[in-house]
Amino acid sequence: MPVTVNNSIKIILAQQNFVVGDFRQNLIKLRAAIDKSRDELSADLVVFPELALSGYPPEDLLLRKGFLDQNKQALAEIALAAKGIAVIIGHPSIKSTADQAKKIILFNSASLLRNGKVVATYCKHKLPNYSVFDEKRYFIAGHDPCVFELNNVKLGLTICEDIWEPDVTRQAKEAGANIIINLNASPFHINKQSEREAEVKKRVSETGLPVLYVNLVGGQDELVFDGGSFAMDQSGRVCVRAPACLEELLPVTFTNEKNLVLTGSSLSPVPDLEKSIYQVLVLGVRDYVEKNGFPGVVIGLSGGIDSALTLAIAVDALGSDKVEAVIMPSQYTAAMSIEDARTQAESQNVKLREISIEPMVKSFSSSLRQEFSGTNPDTTEENIQARIRGVLLMAISNKFGKMVLTTGNKSEMAVGYATLYGDMAGGYAAIKDVPKTMVYRLANMRNQRSAVIPERVLARPPSAELAPDQKDSDSLPEYDVLDQILESYIELDLCAHDIIDQGFDAEVVSKIIKMVDRNEYKRRQSAPGVRITQRAFGRDRRYPITSGYGKG
Repeated sequence: MPVTVNNSIKIILAQQNFVVGDFRQNLIKLRAAIDKSRDELSADLVVFPELALSGYPPEDLLLRKGFLDQNKQALAEIALAAKGIAVIIGHPSIKSTADQAKKIILFNSASLLRNGKVVATYCKHKLPNYSVFDEKRYFIAGHDPCVFELNNVKLGLTICEDIWEPDVTRQAKEAGANIIINLNASPFHINKQSEREAEVKKRVSETGLPVLYVNLVGGQDELVFDGGSFAMDQSGRVCVRAPACLEELLPVTFTNEKNLVLTGSSLSPVPDLEKSIYQVLVLGVRDYVEKNGFPGVVIGLSGGIDSALTLAIAVDALGSDKVEAVIMPSQYTAAMSIEDARTQAESQNVKLREISIEPMVKSFSSSLRQEFSGTNPDTTEENIQARIRGVLLMAISNKFGKMVLTTGNKSEMAVGYATLYGDMAGGYAAIKDVPKTMVYRLANMRNQRSAVIPERVLARPPSAELAPDQKDSDSLPEYDVLDQILESYIELDLCAHDIIDQGFDAEVVSKIIKMVDRNEYKRRQSAPGVRITQRAFGRDRRYPITSGYGKG
């Protein structure tokens, strides 16, 4: 049925970056956005993302009474700022049972604030409990729609997962909604923006209603929320879109003739694959370092591709003045590696230290000579070199306060091609979820902006340089083969015979799967890092360390 209204309505989608549990700073940011939306942008309504008040995901902070008390107080305070403008904000809400136990029931909620008061509250219906999401651990699902009127237009509230199934938006329409508002804390993975818009288009097609989709932006531990808030009209056309990985107050206006007409002045493009990943890596590193109060980072710079890309990401995230690089050559380090590492540091204007590990290697060898008598050198001696480097980096970190940014990629982490307490030592892993083949693609993409990674680093065969003439291909298949096998096994959960049926060598597949399985214990002890795939090592891939599966 056509909508007849007498006024236009201007809505701001507030794509903002909040800190989990920092109610004081979140309130400052919320008030500033409300004031600007009202006083400068002349909006009728400003909409914030899912759990904006507390930050997302608050995880087990939701089990603490003190956290919930602060949340309640913060909601009351932000309601007082909602004068002269309506506000929709996501927050945890609390309901106490009437029984003697007086249990606290929590909802993932969105409230309408008007004239200094909480006017209405909607409770999220669909609680995701898969991948990185664990909402049923904390929240109870709501059941009732929430539709309110503003300037003669009826708006229906939904939260994140609600938009991925048809019944919640259908219920809102049946309750009289003319527009669907969807609050989100939707984390990035590859091609996520196209998935979001395709799913919202289904809801628009089913209901005939426009949808306003506001998303969180910012890094939270492993997760990065990439923004990309948008408005989709009744025809399924995206009319307005916020940029990825940036804060934005995005205006959307509905005017009336016989139907609501959606207009807006900003339609940011969806970044291509490499750019979207790189933006997310930069944002994830920046927020992890800054939100945790580190003055900067220190990186072991080897002259190889992984540390080169990590350095570029760190400088783009934090600025060269907050990044320090350390070259730690051994007798196996090629002269070109040292030259290339120096070139990278100089081109990006970062402080560079050079510390030879040879005296320490000799000292360890001398101390262990009797213990290792009668044995041949093997990976033990290689790992000692890596662990010496880890000790040096951590010592610099301890002395000067900068966090160690590790440089291992997903391909290495998968097969255990990394040294526990060595090159794995550090506070955060920028490219932990980036396969080696994508490392090269990102490096080439970054060099198109400015040549910060020497061409020789991109062209030479990758090597750990822990033994004479060592190359990664001595113990691993070529990375274009390895990464396809790893994607099939780790991200798609395919069995060995399914992967072999794709045309891969059976012996190679068996070897790689065994390497992945037996190195689970290493990954459990690795630093957190930015998640870019749908199955990263971390909170959304939970495999037992001790298991007999596949050994029979």
